[in-house]
Amino acid sequence: MQEQTGGSPAGDGYTAAAIMALLVLTGTMVLAMFTRTEPHPPLVVEPFALGPFLAASLAIGAAAFGLVVRGMRFAMAIALLFALTALVSYGPQKYVDPAFPKIWPAVIVAQGAIAVILWRAISRAIRQMRSAVARAVR
Repeated sequence: MQEQTGGSPAGDGYTAAAIMALLVLTGTMVLAMFTRTEPHPPLVVEPFALGPFLAASLAIGAAAFGLVVRGMRFAMAIALLFALTALVSYGPQKYVDPAFPKIWPAVIVAQGAIAVILWRAISRAIRQMRSAVARAVR
């Protein structure tokens, strides 16, 4: 897979890898929740039940992955939405969670993946703005 440059139809491998990492972590968390394997997430997190939320998150992540590897136009928007849903489970609030000593590897990896998605989205937006300005100047 090639890195996406300009208007290339190739997908963004870095973003795809970050999305896949979050999909694996979220899927593992769902399995831990269903099997009640410690440390497992709670069944309910206000204002919703966690199971349906994680299912929606996995669906958004799968859509983001499919769009990113194909270099589709709105791929980064869906990838950012997936990163936002991942913050519920792996955001900075986890540093004060009593279970943090048991879950820190997943939190750190997830936050790294979220940072990659954010960085790639910002980089792409800057590239597109520069390209638009360059076209307007000509």
